[in-house]
Amino acid sequence: MHRAPRRHASAIIGHSGSGMGAQTTQTDNSRRTAGVTFAARLSFEAIRHGYHGRETLRGVSLTAEPGEVLCLLGPSGSGKTTLLRIAAGIEAQSSGRLLLNDREVAGPSVFVPPEQRGIGLMFQDFALFPHMSVVENVRFGLTAMPAREGTAEAMLALERVGLSHYAQKYPHALSGGEQQRVALARALAPRPGVLLMDEPFSGLDSRLKDTIRADTLAILRETRATAVVVTHDAEEAMRMADRIALLRDGRLVQVGTSDDLYRRPKDLFAAAFFSEINEFSGVVRNGHVSTPLGVAEVNGMAEGREVSIAVRLSGVGVSADSGVIPARVVSRRFLGVVELLELAIPGSERPVRARIRADILPPGVRDATISVNPQDILVFEKDSETPYIGETKHTE
Repeated sequence: MHRAPRRHASAIIGHSGSGMGAQTTQTDNSRRTAGVTFAARLSFEAIRHGYHGRETLRGVSLTAEPGEVLCLLGPSGSGKTTLLRIAAGIEAQSSGRLLLNDREVAGPSVFVPPEQRGIGLMFQDFALFPHMSVVENVRFGLTAMPAREGTAEAMLALERVGLSHYAQKYPHALSGGEQQRVALARALAPRPGVLLMDEPFSGLDSRLKDTIRADTLAILRETRATAVVVTHDAEEAMRMADRIALLRDGRLVQVGTSDDLYRRPKDLFAAAFFSEINEFSGVVRNGHVSTPLGVAEVNGMAEGREVSIAVRLSGVGVSADSGVIPARVVSRRFLGVVELLELAIPGSERPVRARIRADILPPGVRDATISVNPQDILVFEKDSETPYIGETKHTE
């Protein structure tokens, strides 16, 4: 296992040397807008890392551009948090290089300590010190400043997140959302060029999550700092990110905008990560592949090629009698705005799932029909899983 030299907590959370002295302005909602920082470019070059003989990162190359919000997305064990820890300097890669504004900060012969990188880290559990007041927590990463100046800078950071009136309170007196904002203020106080955030909203109540996430994104845009955010939630990544980097088993699967990854997934894993899908197998015959939902045209794929077909639940239209494929409603669950259906159709041993707007289908209907939106049908070659987006036509 490769680890960076042990550092004092203040080195990990932030440091006063990266402050840029930017101006702030007051808003009408009692929150001071965040001071502008000088955003940095953060680049990973062929990063490898392992624990106890198991490779956790396998040659990852990726760049977060200045001022960009880049989300690292993937399931547990994909390597996204390890990549974040390497950027922060609290974990060391086994090979590859980390560059900040094209300057190597971690590599075969270079290791810049965390406190000298100008990179802030916001921990998943917020890591607030219970024996310190809110303002003391925020000032903790500003130890190189004189006490009075550090306190003034900490108060400015609290104003940016709308919590200056809680400066003398202690963390236990705050809600989860307020603790999250204190942790954000502490990470931003040194004005880092890059801010790293590890699952920053995972511990929040679902009712508060959307509001806190929107507020956090607004503050990140105001500071103009480069932000790298780790999440396992595809919708959260789509809400926040300028670009998304999808990882699986320590490898980079695909990088792009949310539109790119949703509409043009590289493989079946990417397609399934961004939407629930019905999955079928087939073989290319004369430029087509037959599925229980019809025949998909797949020009450009070799004859006899085995393929996987993914059909998004949202792309399966269900109606009483206006579709083209007969179906029997097996189960129906009301979810508020939408309904989740399972339908038995000819040619499929497993029920087809559909997500439709509530009340489209009359109550008590057992026999229905299905139609499919061509944009929600994806065909992938099984060996390389190269996608083809085609139109499905039903044949009698």
